Amino acid sequence: MTAAFECCRRSAVPVVFEREGIVGGIARTEEFRNYRFDIGGHRFFTKSAEVSRIWEEMLLERFLRVRRLSRIYYNGRFFHYPLKLGNVVRGLGLWNSFLIVLSFLRTLVSPYREENNLEEWVSNRFGRRLYETFFKTYTEKVWGMPCTSIRAEWAAQRIQGLSLRTAVLGAVLGDRRKGIKTLIGEFRYPEQGPGMMWERFRDHIERNGGLVRLNHDVVGVRHDAGRVHSFVVRGPDGACREIEGDCFLASMPVSEMIARIEPPPPPEVLSAAAGLRYRDFLTVCLIVDHPDLFPDNWIYIHSPEVRMGRLQNFKNWSPHMLPDSAKTSLGVEYFVNESDELWNAPDEQLIRFASGELERIGLTRGARIEAGVVYRQRKAYPVYDETYRVRLAVIERFLREMGNLQMIGRNGLHKYNNQDHSMLTAILAVENIHGASHDIWRFNSDDSYQEEAQEIK
Repeated sequence: MTAAFECCRRSAVPVVFEREGIVGGIARTEEFRNYRFDIGGHRFFTKSAEVSRIWEEMLLERFLRVRRLSRIYYNGRFFHYPLKLGNVVRGLGLWNSFLIVLSFLRTLVSPYREENNLEEWVSNRFGRRLYETFFKTYTEKVWGMPCTSIRAEWAAQRIQGLSLRTAVLGAVLGDRRKGIKTLIGEFRYPEQGPGMMWERFRDHIERNGGLVRLNHDVVGVRHDAGRVHSFVVRGPDGACREIEGDCFLASMPVSEMIARIEPPPPPEVLSAAAGLRYRDFLTVCLIVDHPDLFPDNWIYIHSPEVRMGRLQNFKNWSPHMLPDSAKTSLGVEYFVNESDELWNAPDEQLIRFASGELERIGLTRGARIEAGVVYRQRKAYPVYDETYRVRLAVIERFLREMGNLQMIGRNGLHKYNNQDHSMLTAILAVENIHGASHDIWRFNSDDSYQEEAQEIK
């Protein structure tokens, strides 16, 4: 959608094919009984002046300024995140807190010399004991694999700049910290969720001569002599049409792109794509007959006794997400694989299961669950396992030979990027179409989107 927006600015005629019946992809906003649900929770902050300019152009008057409150639920207690020193000490006790500091000091003396995986990266910055207390269970719940199998670059990208020292200093000094992306205390949010932004994009594109085709799946990518000449698109009626074009951009999972190329790539490329892994995601959205369950925007559920990984309170993102202020709408989030029993369970069973887990940890206070709905998101997170870098390098070499095809976005590049960084890859791709030579595969999110938020005036 961002790429099509940029094409319109340059008087080009874009056609967008969206597999789903709603725009926004992972950043869409679903609606059920006039309640709106954000798939994952999307804060709006950016270090990019270009992205900020686009946001302002599309939605400035409909942004809310939201104060962040997020906590960790662990061992029957709630811990503020970012850390607050007194809260941590009260929650863990003086002896446990002392052992955590001692473990951190031991790490300063004898750190891991090489940081190959997430366990080593986090332990070097927080100490082994705090890693095992807070990070290990939650991270393995999210990814469904041991922390020793998750590459260190995932942690470096997602929690860069944060250590026990900076967290404790922040707890003592308050909001004097700057530039640590996981610690931003305030963000902007569209009144009716992030999908509101993408709906505005769709309207802008169509007003300017572009086309947005929903329920259209690209099932074939035909190429010849190093250039893509057409997409084969299956419409909502099941019929396929071949759509020719000059330049092609794709944000679909890169593994699916490789599988759709005709004639097919060499066997080693197909094998590399087939070996890329993803983590899927489902949200059980519940309407609760209670006006004020808890003050958080979201809660990280670290406790192993429940399967849920994170809990969203959409009313605390924006009161406009609900039609009735006497109610609360929650998003109970599960990180799964498509082959899992939970992913394949009937919706009614999932609604009962999520309601029971909330009751078990006391977050619904016995309030009545009025209704629920389930949203599933395939390939929500590209997995940084032991083999992904080698596999991605093989795929990248092959796709570079396609002179007029560019991959963009989180799944197109198999890089765990935020919304604004994915937008930047689209902007750079359109600039490439018009003569620039950006290497999008090498574009580093650290250059652009850390949570030193670009202020939206």
